[in-house]
Amino acid sequence: MAVVNIVLVVILLALVIQAVWSYFSVKKAAKLIDNAEFKEKMRNAQIIDVRDKATFDANHIMGARSFPTMTLKQTSGALRKDMPILLYDARRQQAGRAAVILKKQGFTDIYILKTGYDGWDGRTKAKKM
Repeated sequence: MAVVNIVLVVILLALVIQAVWSYFSVKKAAKLIDNAEFKEKMRNAQIIDVRDKATFDANHIMGARSFPTMTLKQTSGALRKDMPILLYDARRQQAGRAAVILKKQGFTDIYILKTGYDGWDGRTKAKKM
């Protein structure tokens, strides 16, 4: 029983360390911004939706381009390093991963929509049925 408890504590500790590491990696890679600041930056930035393509096709922020997180390493060459990047996903988890990927590839001006798409109150484009 004591061995099981030790193993559980080690697993829990590893999960906590991973969560803290992930939090600080994202914080170092990008700045979280609210809807108002996101709208201000949209005119002179690359708006990137990191959700899957089907979700993007159904509905997305006006002016956004689809770069799913799973393919971002291969497709990021289409992004400009001299322009800010505004990232969003449904609730922010994927956008954090995307920011870390882009930071490692030399992008420096990266922002994440704090509320994610689910909290967006600006203009959107929906697929016509």
